[in-house]
Amino acid sequence: MASKGWQHPYVNIFKHVRVEDWKRSAKEGDVSIYTDKRLRCSVFRIRGPVPANSFIVVPKNSNQSLGLTGRYFYLLFRPTPGKYFVVHLDVSVEEGQVVRISFSNMFKEFKSTATWLQFPFLCGAAKDSVYESTAKSARHGLVGPAPTSVRWTCLMLDLQYTLSVYLNRCYSQLKSIKLCANMAVKNMFTSDLLLDPGVSFSEAKLMGLASSQGTGHIPRDMSYPVPKGVSWYDLYDHIRFPSEGTKLPFDSIQKGNPRPGASCVSNQRSPIREKSRCVNLSKPVQDRVSLIQQITTPKSISRNQTPVMVTDIPELGVVSTHQNDDWFCHNDDQHQLESTCSGSQQFTSRPPWDSDDGGVHVHIHPEDGFSQHGEESEEEFVCAPVPHSVHLSSSKDTRQQKLLPDPILRLNRIIGFGGATTKCVLWSKSGDAVVYPCHAIIVSMKISSNQQRFFIGHTDKVSALAFNGNTTLLASAQTGNHSVVRVWDYHKGNCLAMSRIHAHSLSSLSFSYGGGILCGVGKDGHNKTMVVVWNTMNVSKGGEVTILAKAHTDVDIHTMKVAFFDDTRMVSCGRDNIRLWRVRNGTLRSCPVNLGEYHSLDFTDVAFEEGNSPKQHLDDRTLFASSRSGCIFEIDYSRVVIRNVRRLLPAQQQHANRREKWTFNTGPGIAINSISVSSSFCATGSEDGFLRLWPLDFSAVFLEAEHEGPVSLVSVSSDSLQVLAATSTGNLGFLDVSSRGYNTLMRSHTDTVLGFSVDGIRRHLTTASSDGTVRIWNMDSLHQLYDFVSEDGPCSVAFHPSEQVFSCGFSSGIVRVFDISSAKLLAEHKQHRGEVVGLAFSPDGEFMYSADSQGSLALYSASEEDHNVIKVVCNVVARGTERAPDALAVSSDSRCLAFIGPSEYIVTIADSQSLDELLHVDVSILDVQSPRLDSALRVCFSPAATEHLLVATSANKILWVSSKTGRLLREVSKVHKHQCSSLAVSEDSRYLLTAGHNAVKVWDYNMQLDINSQMFIGHSRPICQVSFTPDQLGVVSVGDAIFLWDFLAHPVESLTDSRSPLILKYTSAPKSVRPDAEVSGVQLSNGMPRQTAPLPSSPPPRLDTSTLDQVDLGVLGSLSICDDTPTIPTAPVGAAGSGTSSDPRPPSSFLRVTELVHTSPPNTSHMDAVDLKGKKPVRPDCYRHFIPRFKTSTLDQAAVAPQPGEEGIKLKAVIGYNGNGRGNMVWSPDQGLFAYSCGCVVVVEYLHTGSQRHLLGHSEEISCLAVTNDAQTVASAAGGSNGSRSLICIWDVQNGTCRKTISYHRGAVQSLAFSRDDRFFLSAGDFSDPQVALWSSKTLELLSSASVSGPIHDAAFSPSASSQLACVGSQGVYFCLIHTHGSDVDLKVQRVKAPAEVGDVELTALCYHMDSFLFTATNRGHVCVWDVNTRSCFMTWEADEGEIGVLLCRGNRLLTGSNTRWLRLWEVEAVQGVKPQEKVCSGEDSGTMVVLEQEIMLDGTMVSAAFDNTMDMGIVGTTAGTLWYINWSDNSSIRLVSGHKTKVNDVVFSSDERHFATCSEDGSVRVWSAPSNELVVQFQVLNQACGCVCWSPSSSKESACVAGGYSDGTLRIFRLSSSEMEMKLHPHQVAVTAIQYSADGHVILSAGKNGLVSVSSPVNGATIRVIRDHKGAPVTNIQCVNEQCKNLGLEGKEMWLAASADRRVSVWAADWLKDKCDLLDWLTFPAPAYFGDDSPPPSLAAFCPADPSLVVYTGYGVEKELSFYSLEKKQIIKKIALPDWATCFSLSSPGQLIAVGSKERVLKLIKWTSGRFQDFLQHSDSLQTCHFSPSGKLLFTVAYNEILLWEVKGL
Repeated sequence: MASKGWQHPYVNIFKHVRVEDWKRSAKEGDVSIYTDKRLRCSVFRIRGPVPANSFIVVPKNSNQSLGLTGRYFYLLFRPTPGKYFVVHLDVSVEEGQVVRISFSNMFKEFKSTATWLQFPFLCGAAKDSVYESTAKSARHGLVGPAPTSVRWTCLMLDLQYTLSVYLNRCYSQLKSIKLCANMAVKNMFTSDLLLDPGVSFSEAKLMGLASSQGTGHIPRDMSYPVPKGVSWYDLYDHIRFPSEGTKLPFDSIQKGNPRPGASCVSNQRSPIREKSRCVNLSKPVQDRVSLIQQITTPKSISRNQTPVMVTDIPELGVVSTHQNDDWFCHNDDQHQLESTCSGSQQFTSRPPWDSDDGGVHVHIHPEDGFSQHGEESEEEFVCAPVPHSVHLSSSKDTRQQKLLPDPILRLNRIIGFGGATTKCVLWSKSGDAVVYPCHAIIVSMKISSNQQRFFIGHTDKVSALAFNGNTTLLASAQTGNHSVVRVWDYHKGNCLAMSRIHAHSLSSLSFSYGGGILCGVGKDGHNKTMVVVWNTMNVSKGGEVTILAKAHTDVDIHTMKVAFFDDTRMVSCGRDNIRLWRVRNGTLRSCPVNLGEYHSLDFTDVAFEEGNSPKQHLDDRTLFASSRSGCIFEIDYSRVVIRNVRRLLPAQQQHANRREKWTFNTGPGIAINSISVSSSFCATGSEDGFLRLWPLDFSAVFLEAEHEGPVSLVSVSSDSLQVLAATSTGNLGFLDVSSRGYNTLMRSHTDTVLGFSVDGIRRHLTTASSDGTVRIWNMDSLHQLYDFVSEDGPCSVAFHPSEQVFSCGFSSGIVRVFDISSAKLLAEHKQHRGEVVGLAFSPDGEFMYSADSQGSLALYSASEEDHNVIKVVCNVVARGTERAPDALAVSSDSRCLAFIGPSEYIVTIADSQSLDELLHVDVSILDVQSPRLDSALRVCFSPAATEHLLVATSANKILWVSSKTGRLLREVSKVHKHQCSSLAVSEDSRYLLTAGHNAVKVWDYNMQLDINSQMFIGHSRPICQVSFTPDQLGVVSVGDAIFLWDFLAHPVESLTDSRSPLILKYTSAPKSVRPDAEVSGVQLSNGMPRQTAPLPSSPPPRLDTSTLDQVDLGVLGSLSICDDTPTIPTAPVGAAGSGTSSDPRPPSSFLRVTELVHTSPPNTSHMDAVDLKGKKPVRPDCYRHFIPRFKTSTLDQAAVAPQPGEEGIKLKAVIGYNGNGRGNMVWSPDQGLFAYSCGCVVVVEYLHTGSQRHLLGHSEEISCLAVTNDAQTVASAAGGSNGSRSLICIWDVQNGTCRKTISYHRGAVQSLAFSRDDRFFLSAGDFSDPQVALWSSKTLELLSSASVSGPIHDAAFSPSASSQLACVGSQGVYFCLIHTHGSDVDLKVQRVKAPAEVGDVELTALCYHMDSFLFTATNRGHVCVWDVNTRSCFMTWEADEGEIGVLLCRGNRLLTGSNTRWLRLWEVEAVQGVKPQEKVCSGEDSGTMVVLEQEIMLDGTMVSAAFDNTMDMGIVGTTAGTLWYINWSDNSSIRLVSGHKTKVNDVVFSSDERHFATCSEDGSVRVWSAPSNELVVQFQVLNQACGCVCWSPSSSKESACVAGGYSDGTLRIFRLSSSEMEMKLHPHQVAVTAIQYSADGHVILSAGKNGLVSVSSPVNGATIRVIRDHKGAPVTNIQCVNEQCKNLGLEGKEMWLAASADRRVSVWAADWLKDKCDLLDWLTFPAPAYFGDDSPPPSLAAFCPADPSLVVYTGYGVEKELSFYSLEKKQIIKKIALPDWATCFSLSSPGQLIAVGSKERVLKLIKWTSGRFQDFLQHSDSLQTCHFSPSGKLLFTVAYNEILLWEVKGL
């Protein structure tokens, strides 16, 4: 600093540059010199209408610099009245960058970029002027042009402070100044001294102010003249920034408090500043706390001002409205306000032996402006747990009381991983710890104990990490525009150096092995890739980090690494390139690897071959690179060429348990995200979620682990014994190579954590996040215990105070209550319409409360398991979501409930048991001087003093309000810089916890200390919620991650009686007393790895539908019980996927269940009868197991079928086959019997005539069929109605009657079989009730039954021995023997596990071969051959790539059908020659024994099959709803029966009734011929749903067309004669809901989901007109009739109508040839509000075919009815009452019939003239479509994909 001595004590800038000469300075525009009368000297005046065009700038040239290093910049100026001015200061920072600081009265608000700070300047007014009074009342200066009474001002800017706080930069020097119009300027100067313009030279001498103390008076040539007896402050303004005032806005430059008179001098703090002593600050402290020198100005405290005292509640003490201290203090050195003018302050460094926890705690006072600019009453501790504690303390002679201990919080654990990236995780050298980022904090975690260390200093999310070779140095980079690279001492935890570069989005860092070179990749200001190489050689010795080389390139770089054998060499990869780099002579050069044909790949990672000596020659170096295409490249480093390319391929099948031995080949690859190479193997992490270990020749994978999401990083430890894996879903774990065990280190939310709740008894923490999950954590181990996934976003959670129960509120307004111990949904409430913003239990556990964003408040009974709603009150809670997640507060005595509402200004206290309002407190009137209305943000009761209610307000205050009287007891201002987002009070009411923006504060509750709070930082995003743990030993804060803090407050010496019950509240036993071992929670894991892979895609557990509501099935969703041990099966293994095409269950509305560990329920004696041996039944992982399609409809029990012979309609044909059934087709070729099921109907079809008979008796979906060997009897099984037991019907085929019905199994029946001699009949239950029941075929009495250990999939009798049978299932094969003792029959069962060589599989199907062999199939494609006598498997072979669900043997031919759609025929004669002791497996030698004769691929997964005795011909059913005739002799296949697989949306006859058309959700339009009902043609549109279909009016076969409306808003017209699409129209932007040709066929009318009706031309496709009358509500149907409209008052040749979901019907008269379309009538039908869980019934309308002037309407309304409206009379003339809401209806003219379908599965046939009706119950689901044929002789009805054709007889 010697060279800068000339600048001390100040530099007169105008004199320094000789401004009048204009040689080193410049002027532009109207700049003149005049003599000011007030100052009595010459000043410069700058004027101009545009400030930027008139200015003075110093220095003249922009490439020159003033070089002024003074910390303070002083400007003596006066803004021109009524005008604007601007001042620009260009300042250099230590990093070499130039930052512009501007201030102007033109700026309306503070703005900040990386290189520019803009401060609004608020002009002050003259004393006693009208402007001054206005400014006082507004509590801030005048924004905008300067007032006419503006005064000369001395402005002081602290440049060091401004750069440090606002940009985190270190000030270097003032480069240039630009003064723009309009203003008058006397001079400006810089200085390192804090000078007071109001103190004269003589006063300064008397007060002892001297430059040696850092203070002083203004130089005489810079001072303003002051007449004797007049105060300087009466004539001039002194503005200093940072300001000490409390004025708003915070980030503005404005006038401070005026200097008081001389009589108040004794009360003032003297502006004494002692130069700081030598304080050793670590680098992070310098960055975060760069202003350690005091900035002071006079501050007025009136003598006459008295403190506010509250006498009603004396225990709160006296509260002063002013805080008097604004000096640094810390720890034991306290200070008090000096009453004299001669105090001194010092900064002292605490000796090292005095350090407590190694944390830096800098006590910042708001007048210094650090972090909290201009906050007068705020003192806070900024606690950053970095080493080397630095204490800034006052002098020893004064002491202040402050909050103790210091610090009172200590960061203990963080649950979270990632933030900016999940691709940066590092091993320590010893392999005992991993280092990873968690948003802005770097965490080092020991893998043995999960103990964490933290590296804190980054201000934004950490985007890259790197270790040197021996892991002593750690480098980190943060993302964002202000990119910073830090280098840390890893073992000590302190920051050694920091470097800034002009780059953003730093994405990669790499250290050289020795630590001397650091390489980083980011983007520059032009978004070009920038590579920077730093010299870090001396950083550990205190040296600086310098830039060695820098390069800008257009090449994309994803990853860059420094070669471990040469510090000057690097390698990078990215999109389309791999490059080798080298630093030489300060330049960075690169050369690309010649990729040849692979030049367009996206490369993701590079790695050098490890294990070689650094002295090894470059020729032997191998470089590995991975790509998103699945390729791994081996590159010769020295020759820069590719040696080898291998590709990782997916398995050829999709089944979950299928595994292939991985090889590299051609085909679509699996994206590899990361690669890591050790001396013995290579690890890859791929997009399919697998960590795989390979030998270096990549011959085959030898170890792998499957994860829940894409693996984003893999890293092999230095000893090659452990492999780290991170996933993009926030999971982090490692694989122990030797033991093959996997340990999960951390799971995390992938988005903001919105709220939390703590179970104090079990130390569980539940959190709700924006990522759509609710998770439960163990607070000690940090392990995730449960994971609830929801499409409906959770927003608030609350634990029951004693039970293992928690509730969760969702954004849809649903509140769900879960029992964790039993994984059971206890209750679901849908009272709320808006987002749940508050959720709370009363402390006594009796009640639960919820509030929503629409103002509703609900009270529930928490003492009952189903949590019944007691009361719901509307419009009492303030609307909006800003008070979430803790909008409700319950007092500790459970008597009062507090919330904000009904408006944001009112706080309401209500009775907790009745919700009756007890008290309203208006917080907006508490501060009468405030120009703004203060609103409440948060409320909280004090636990120990329930009469205290704390309210956080929008003015950053906390109010203590009496809950009895509503009186204001205490008030604290400036709690946070930003608004308080959460507050909580400790149980003993000694401490208050608040959160504001990113900081947590702990306060002394009584506010009786001199320093009442400490502040703690660490979060990088705003904190959503903060609270004490129930044991008061910790604090939890959530936002970007979950922070667990230790609360270090000293315990109270003696507990009072009033506190005792509060302790008991947390230690009392739960209501349902459990053993001690179980109170701690569910036993989750024994620490051992699983033996089978976790399969996230496998179907969730299925509860028994016979005892649970169908609706509950959809809600229970998925409870993932995590034991943190992903599976490590040995190779060969394969990809996950479970044949979802065969899974009939719909997506759950809340959660999908993946039970990863088996937990024992705490109390099995209370379990439902549905539970088998205390276990929840789990749906097996195979498609062969039948699961009924999910339905929300229930059968109307009141419906009565008509008497036989009296039916008005008769079932004529069933269109389709139920592909969701299993074994639901039988064929007896000898007797010619062919039967199958569709819905709840058994169809018996005669193949030679095509006619059908129908067996009607079931009401639910039929699962399976069986036929006797003589083909005289058929058995069918279906679920029972209304949750009853399944129903088995035994049918006599000859007369079509039901002999008997059997109800035995609780779940669905999986298999039916008759013995060879037809004496016995076998039935097997599903996974919820795995029982085998044996019946007498003759008497149908139960002979015997047996329960087995796991689900059964198939069963069969021996073809030779009638007493032998077998079953297969999840646990293996069951050999059964029937023992008969007279009339007693006993069933002996022996279970044999599947052979070990096929792995952990499900046995899915079986069939007997000859007398002594049994074939079984597995869900991985194996066929096992068993010897029935020895009951051992002697042969296996791989018959398919997927699950085999169909197995059939005839003679020496075996048939296999699987979910890969392959049907294969095998020759198995050689099996008989194999001796059982000659075990053959794995297909190695079986190729010479079993021969694949033929194979054919069908249209879906096989679910049923029947063949003749020679296996030459047969019938096969698939999930696509097709029954195929297969002829192996000529290798042909013919469709026998076709049906839709998905929901059928419409079915309609052509006008000539020769054809009918159907359309479906799968996008197909099918045309069928009548009366044969055979499929003629199918028009398929991929990835779209067809919602409606219609025929053209023409009956000519050549001109007949079908038009369909699709979900993408298009119409497609298909011509039947050519079987081609004729035209595609796009008249809608949303899904088409209705379509109809006009009566004459000239136009097509179509309607969209948005209610717009479009009229289009079928000739040219043009849209003729758009009718918007129904806009806003979907149009449900359109109908056109050929009817003259003259008698109705309008001209037109036809009428048409449209009905919409808002219960409106429009009737139109049209003549399309004349382009006429006029509204004839508009009908609106009233209805009450609809509160159902589903959508309301549709609005339907149709013209009466006998009289088109009548419109028939039905829909949701006051009554369930059909209304007949007369267009002539303009009124309803008839109504027909209905028992259920109609979902569809159709009218027939000949018999005056109306067919009405309902959700209750009832088809009602009504004669509209008499009202007579009949009910028909042949559908298994709610009806969605019904249509009479044009002649009225036929009727179509549709339920889901069941199409029934009826013959109409009439009523």
